[in-house]
Amino acid sequence: MKTKLLHALMVTLLFVLGAGVAWPQATSGKVKGTITSGGKPVPNAQVILTSTNTGKTYKMKTDRDGSFAGVGITFGEYEQEIQSATGEKLYKRKVNVVGEGGAVDDLTVDIGTGGPTVSKEEMEKLKAEREKGLSMNALINQYNTAQQAKNWQQASDILKQMIAAEPNRWEYQKALGDMQMNLNQYDDAVATYEKVIPAAEAATKNDPKADPAKTKATLGQIYANEGNAYLKIKKNPEAIAAFTKAAELDPNPAIAYFNLCATQYNTGNTDGALAACDKAIAADPNKADAYYIKGSLLMGGSTMDKQGKLQAPAGTAEALNKYLEIAPTGPHADDVKQMLAAIGAKVQTTYNEKGNKKK
Repeated sequence: MKTKLLHALMVTLLFVLGAGVAWPQATSGKVKGTITSGGKPVPNAQVILTSTNTGKTYKMKTDRDGSFAGVGITFGEYEQEIQSATGEKLYKRKVNVVGEGGAVDDLTVDIGTGGPTVSKEEMEKLKAEREKGLSMNALINQYNTAQQAKNWQQASDILKQMIAAEPNRWEYQKALGDMQMNLNQYDDAVATYEKVIPAAEAATKNDPKADPAKTKATLGQIYANEGNAYLKIKKNPEAIAAFTKAAELDPNPAIAYFNLCATQYNTGNTDGALAACDKAIAADPNKADAYYIKGSLLMGGSTMDKQGKLQAPAGTAEALNKYLEIAPTGPHADDVKQMLAAIGAKVQTTYNEKGNKKK
């Protein structure tokens, strides 16, 4: 019975990894700035950006402090023109909108001094950032194409280029770990996830705009993936630790607890496996396989009475019949019926399409 159960558990533990994250290609950004003349704000001025490539224009107006802002500005080179409230042309120059790393481009200018408030070196830096942004957009586009085509090796190679360009983007590291899982490169995946976890924790901790709930859920997914990678290289204690952490962080921990249950069983920790299975069921009462494993674990503790009849622990028949209730034609239905027959328990075989018992 135990050998058969072990095989069933290994089949149940087959992990279906998501294809990965597809990032949208950034094409527009935000601008802001202050228009002054001799250090004094210029209110009600028109700030007009005209693309040198397409001729498209964006118009903004300064407030009483001379400040202005705009969103949805397509990345590229622009001619920035400042006009008075009456339409008088006051100033003109060329600027770049790059939106590097989601930053807001500052187009502040003092028209009284006849020049921008940024230095030539800063302008060159902005141009370099624009080129970097365009290059990153191209890589993201290539990655999305490879990922959608399930060309995991190509996607992995592109991600490595993206990481080299932006080593602080832990999202790229996580995606690389997922691609390594798809390529069966489990040792590499473990090493990647080990780097991702502290990077993600640090980045989100220092970001005031980060959503704590979303951060916890993402970290839970990373730990779950890491646990599956450890399973593949037969490091069960490490897998248990990762699944435990995933269950603590994931707002939907049923799968993490279920994997923890099965892994605990494979290490011989029946009590730990049962406890994890109960938690998986509490998190998702309709998770049929959790009832199957729980019933099988309890079945393993059966004893023979004096008449040679198999006596199963309390709750065994209930767990097995619950599996049949949820999945009457599931992959383990025949095994469950055999176990119920072995302990002389009534087999519930009449269920409607929704899995409920017929009266």
